[in-house]
Amino acid sequence: MKLLDFIPVKLTLFLVLGILIGYQINISLFISAAITGVLIVLLGITWTRKKKLENLPFGILALLCTIGLGMLAIALTLPDNNTKHYSGFKLSTDPYFLLKVREILKPNDFNDRYIVEVSAIDSTPAKGRILLIVKKDTLSHKFNVDDEIYTLKLPELIRPPLNPYEFDYAAYLKKTGVNHQLKLGSWDYIIKKDASRSLSGLTEVVRQRIISGLGTSNFGGEEFAIIQALLLGQRNSIGTDTYNNYRNAGAVHILAVSGLHIGIVLLLCQFLLSPLERLPRGRIIVLILTVILLWGYALLAGLSPSVIRAVSMFSFVAYAMYLNRPTSTFNILALSMFFILLVYDPMLLFQVGFQLSYAAVFAIFWLFPKLQRFWNPENFILKKVWQLISVSLGAQIGVLPISLFYFHQFPGLFFISNLLIIPFLGLILGMGFLIIFLMLADLLPSIISNIYNEIIHLMNKIIEWTAKQESFIFKDIPFDPMQLVLCYLLIPALVYFVIYKKFKNILASALCVIALQLWAGFSVVSKSREQKIFVLHKTGTSALIYKKANTLSVHCSDSASVVKLVNNFVVAENIRKLNYISLKNSYLIKGQGLLIINNPETSFLKLLQTKYVLLGNSPKINFNRFLDSTQPKSIIVDGSNYKSDIKRWKKSCSDRKIPFHYTGEKGAFVLDIE
Repeated sequence: MKLLDFIPVKLTLFLVLGILIGYQINISLFISAAITGVLIVLLGITWTRKKKLENLPFGILALLCTIGLGMLAIALTLPDNNTKHYSGFKLSTDPYFLLKVREILKPNDFNDRYIVEVSAIDSTPAKGRILLIVKKDTLSHKFNVDDEIYTLKLPELIRPPLNPYEFDYAAYLKKTGVNHQLKLGSWDYIIKKDASRSLSGLTEVVRQRIISGLGTSNFGGEEFAIIQALLLGQRNSIGTDTYNNYRNAGAVHILAVSGLHIGIVLLLCQFLLSPLERLPRGRIIVLILTVILLWGYALLAGLSPSVIRAVSMFSFVAYAMYLNRPTSTFNILALSMFFILLVYDPMLLFQVGFQLSYAAVFAIFWLFPKLQRFWNPENFILKKVWQLISVSLGAQIGVLPISLFYFHQFPGLFFISNLLIIPFLGLILGMGFLIIFLMLADLLPSIISNIYNEIIHLMNKIIEWTAKQESFIFKDIPFDPMQLVLCYLLIPALVYFVIYKKFKNILASALCVIALQLWAGFSVVSKSREQKIFVLHKTGTSALIYKKANTLSVHCSDSASVVKLVNNFVVAENIRKLNYISLKNSYLIKGQGLLIINNPETSFLKLLQTKYVLLGNSPKINFNRFLDSTQPKSIIVDGSNYKSDIKRWKKSCSDRKIPFHYTGEKGAFVLDIE
């Protein structure tokens, strides 16, 4: 079965291409609308001709028009093209913002975090999403969905990472429509009374009622956290150790209400409603009730973007099951992706969850029949085990390149954890829904809640045991965008080679493997010529990294504090050799001196040709006299200094027109010494 033979698949691929082009080039709304309009007119003219479906110009224009729609869709979501977006407002002297809480994020030790929507600025209606950070103290208030607050504080840009290869949280939020953040203390806002209610807020009230009711049962702490995640999409209570166990066991997808859960709910609905198919027009009744129940569960799970995405996708899948035509599955799945990206939110394309969900489902639908034809045991137990392995294997093959690209690790025992958990996940979800119903009806017996608690406890133990087999967890795997693309070309080539063993399939597989090897060789050669020095930004300590080819030398006084930052370098740069060295007071770089002053005893006259000076730990020196006596060409200041000293040093350098680099503002200092 050739996927590209399906018209919806082609249209979806070209829509994705249009979204990518529009996002990368940042085409204005006027230009994208003009291009799309012209293409639609040309398409309409071609449509009027005879044999239009066989007309090559019509097909080309249809695909170009789809690209234009993708560019237009992404242009409509960009803040610059929205006249009501808060970022385009000309603010008054003391503007006040009216914010509405839309989503509750997982808090940290110091702050509560929310996604809020701007409702108005100085009584003028406005739009846009902001990350709200509220400092925890005795007077701070825990917000709920739909709460509204007034504040006079202004949003600020979310700072990009200060060190190379750190997770770019600002870029991640930008792709969800969040470009600014707002930090508030308990004295910086006023809560609005009688806030308006939305559908999300009402479902949040129901969900909190369910959580409160379940909390009165005899569930253990971690078991209760897992139950909230599985049934209600609430992961904020899951402990770090438990989450890491699920991730290392290759079962972290169980904790997020997404495609897997919605798919199981779909199957449960089909099973429970199957008797209705005997009625006149029973199959259409089952389809309608199934879609209603799926969206009802979406409401219960909080209507998060991931849940809406999954329910939309499986609503189309339910329709494909209703049609009961094998070729319809890929068409309907492609149409669901087309609909979600074009109508709901094209920015979903850049979210990892969206990519993983569709990659997994496409791979399952594509590979499962092939794996069943590859081996079809007659024994009933073996048959069911092989079916489960086929589903898990198909999903893992589909998401493997994406997982390596984003997470740089691969759980070797994923099939064990999935084989032990997924067959019973339907029972776990079904029993959980029954417990919620009985609890709401005040009919929940303690014996059922105790049994359910033991089932969740057993699942956690299985995951914990699997995660402890560290020799089967392959971590820190370097993987770049080119390898991602080449792997997705290699997978279908290998599959068709194994099944059909034709020369063209062998040739395609060989070319993909050769391309991967050539790219790996090119990367090694290009990086072998690199020679750089990085002064990292780290609070409380100074750290300097010297990279030469595939060797990394870390010069610092506290190696434990920079392990995570160094590990980012090791993975991204494919480092083969790593050394930790005590930080010295001076270095000589191609005849130019690098002087490090991090204590009062440092002799700053040691290097006669001092070009770079690194200040750390706020050394007590007469900075002005130091500048006049040594006349350095550049001053570098890291995160181990007091801000008051940094401000004073910056002014002194500005008066003398000496370049000043503070890592807390400009990021790590990078010196290319090739």
